[in-house]
Amino acid sequence: MPKIGMQPIRRQALIDAAIQTIHERGSLEVTVGQIAKRAGVSSALAHHYFGSKDALILSTMRYLLTELTTDLRATLAAARTPRERISKVIRANFTPSQFDPAVVSAWLVFYVRAQSSAEARRLLRVYAGRLHSNLAHALTQITDGRRAHAIAEGAGALIDGLYIRRALKSGSPDPESAIQVVEHFVDAMLAQAQPIREISNGRS
Repeated sequence: MPKIGMQPIRRQALIDAAIQTIHERGSLEVTVGQIAKRAGVSSALAHHYFGSKDALILSTMRYLLTELTTDLRATLAAARTPRERISKVIRANFTPSQFDPAVVSAWLVFYVRAQSSAEARRLLRVYAGRLHSNLAHALTQITDGRRAHAIAEGAGALIDGLYIRRALKSGSPDPESAIQVVEHFVDAMLAQAQPIREISNGRS
């Protein structure tokens, strides 16, 4: 097997260290030196790999988005119907890994960062766009296109809001209850659409 070079290993170590350091500080008021120390490398090497703290932070955001996409693909592989696909998309956003305390801290800080960073805002828009696309793709196979996008928009907003609420809740998070809230919303919206579809298809 080919050997893995040290650069990818050290870059990943710095990203992992950035997540943990942000978690400890509760903000982006961290230095490359602090992150490098936790990763066990020199500040000079960290700057060599990423160029600046902003670049390291953005790379950390991309990594978390990639992890979320990986979780999504793994769950979608078992979906057999469009409705199952919707459920898998919802559940992928509430996996245990997404509620790791350090990951939660990083996401909350990144949302704040997006208010002042165009690139951070772009990355969050990419995430929101993928979530909407995955939901809408399955929904358009169940209901009409306009309603499918409306349901996808509502479900996406619920997923984001419930994630933050469960993340900030005292004690252990309760992802299952959040999943059920989103599922009930989707079912209710689809139930409202069903009579319209039956009439339009001549089954009234």
